[in-house]
Amino acid sequence: MRNTKAFKEAVADTLAELARQGVTVRPGTVADTIERNIRAVAERLGIQERSAWRYFDPANLAPSIVQQRQESESSSASEEVGRAPMPPLDNPELALILGGVPDALEESGGDLYSVIVNVAVNAWMASHIHGEDGCTGCQDKRPTGTDWQARMDTITAMEPDITKWFNPAVWTAALNDTGYSVTRT
Repeated sequence: MRNTKAFKEAVADTLAELARQGVTVRPGTVADTIERNIRAVAERLGIQERSAWRYFDPANLAPSIVQQRQESESSSASEEVGRAPMPPLDNPELALILGGVPDALEESGGDLYSVIVNVAVNAWMASHIHGEDGCTGCQDKRPTGTDWQARMDTITAMEPDITKWFNPAVWTAALNDTGYSVTRT
């Protein structure tokens, strides 16, 4: 379905309608929504998917996407969901994670997915370790204890110039030195 002219035009028309309404949505999200809607119409009416296109109207779909987005934003804003605090800007572990991205990109041959997974796993673990000082379920589970400051001291000793990775120009230069760059197409 996604390789058809009708589908590509539907995505482009819906994105244009959303832009006209001042809303930016990722093209993949719009494509997924259109695909679900076309399949649902075909199933409900008992027709083939290619026949369901006659019921598609980007001007009618765009407001429903906007409404879903507004409902999602308002429901998540009203819920009292705990969020992990951002680490301080000079956090040594965050510096190691940021500093490892250009090297990981070079080592993986430009595989951005594996780099993102690596960053996510490292950040996930760092967040958990940071929270272990106050986590009653984690106490006495690690042989080294849960002393966050001791961990930060160890990391700082490993990477003495941690503040450089918080400078976007330094990070971008390191990324470009690998022969890769991130550009928007």
